[in-house]
This record gives sequence, structure tokens and C-alpha cells, in this order.
Amino acid sequence: MTAFLVSFGIIFLAELGDKSQLVAMAFAARYRALPVLIGLTAATAVVHLISVFLGAGLGAAIPTRWVTLLAGLAFLGFAAWTWRGDDLDEGDIDRLDRSAKSAVLAASIAFFLAELGDKTMLATVTLATREGLFGTWAGSTLGMVAADALAIVVGTQLGKRLPERVIRIGAGALFALFGVLLAVQAFAYG
Repeated sequence: MTAFLVSFGIIFLAELGDKSQLVAMAFAARYRALPVLIGLTAATAVVHLISVFLGAGLGAAIPTRWVTLLAGLAFLGFAAWTWRGDDLDEGDIDRLDRSAKSAVLAASIAFFLAELGDKTMLATVTLATREGLFGTWAGSTLGMVAADALAIVVGTQLGKRLPERVIRIGAGALFALFGVLLAVQAFAYG
């Protein structure tokens, strides 16, 4: 249960202001919400399953102290990445328009590609080095789906009222806090 809760919370926060959340908003503007949600859920489940197995392999191969230190450094990197922000460029929007044959298929493909190498994928890999595999997979998948569903349902309204910069700074600060705590924990193993 701990793996689920930690993964859900971290990935939910990581997804706030992320590129795939912007993709969710763009798809929601073009298609009905349910097919978009189904497509992003399928893609997220697959990407995070891959991430969990990558993380489990790394966790088994590297001593705990170094895994914890690397996780801390990774979260500090995620903080910097979050503070920098993500944007959809014209090419991203054009690809969304060209793949409009099926909302579920288009959303699945777009989300799968958007998540490969993304900070939420890397955060899931990092979490899986230390937490239970199923809990990490379920928590990270549902955390991301919840954040993207939020983008679909209320993202437009929040975007009008809450500056993106505030969301980025808050999520980045939480990543930095997790990074520092993990780095301190790594030296406590010593």
C-alpha cells in the first residue's frame, strides 16, 4: 500500500503542468472526454509497466545506498525539469490533427510517445528501484490518469485562474524536497 500511495502522489504531482497533460487538454478540445481518457489510461498502463520492470532491474543490480542517492539526484533533476516547464509546439499540434481517425487510438499513441523518456516515466523507474512493483505500477498509472483527467475536466478553468508558473514552481519544489530527503537518507545508510 505504501508503494501505491507514494507512487500515486509523486506521479500525480509530476504530471501537473507536464507535456502529456497539455496533450490531454488538446485532445479534450477535439474529442469526447471518455475516449481520450481510455486512450491515455491504456498508454499510461503500458509505459509505467515498462518503467517498473526497468526500475526493478536497476534496484536489484545496484546497492541500496547508491539507488537512494541516485533517486535523490533524479528527483532534484525532475525539480529542475518541472521548473523549466513543457510546451506543445506547432509540430505537436499538427501530429494531433493528423492522427484523428480514432480518438482512443490517437490518444493512446500520442500519450505513449509523449511519455517515453518523460519525467513521469523516469520517476516511475526511480520509484520501482525502492518500492513494490505492483503498488508502484498501479499508483503511478492511476496518479498520472488522475492528473490527466483533471486536465481534461477542469484544466481549462484552472488555466484561466491559476498561472502555469505557480503550478510549475509548486510541483518543482516538492520534487526538490523529495530529492533532498532521499539524498539525506542515502548518507544515513553509510
